[in-house]
Amino acid sequence: MLTDIPGTPVFDGQTSRRGFRMNKLFMSLRFAANRERFLADEGAYCDEFGLTPEQRAAVTGRDWQAMIDLGGSIFYVYKLAMMDGLSMQYLGGVFTGMTEQEFVAAMRAGGRSGG
Repeated sequence: MLTDIPGTPVFDGQTSRRGFRMNKLFMSLRFAANRERFLADEGAYCDEFGLTPEQRAAVTGRDWQAMIDLGGSIFYVYKLAMMDGLSMQYLGGVFTGMTEQEFVAAMRAGGRSGG
C-alpha cells in the first residue's frame, strides 16, 4: 500500500480515527439548526464534539491545511468551507499554493502536471 506520496495527504484508517470527532462536527453542519449553533459560538460547538485543542484552533481559525493534517477528510472539511462561501477550487488553491483563479486555470489547462 502506497502511503508516502510527497505533498499528498493520505486519508486512511489511522487518519480517519484521528479526525473522527472533527469530521463528525463537519457532517453535523448539513443541518441548518447546527449551522446556526456553530456560527453563534464556534468554540463551544467544537467543544461539544470533543475536538483536541489543535483541531479546535484549526476549525475556528479556518486553517484548512491543519484540518487535513489533523485528520479531516476534504469532503467533510468542504462543508465548513461552503458555510464561508468558499469553493472546492478555493481549497484546491490553498492545498497547492495557488490562488483560486490559478488553480482553476491549471485544472482547465489539464491539471498541475500540464498533461
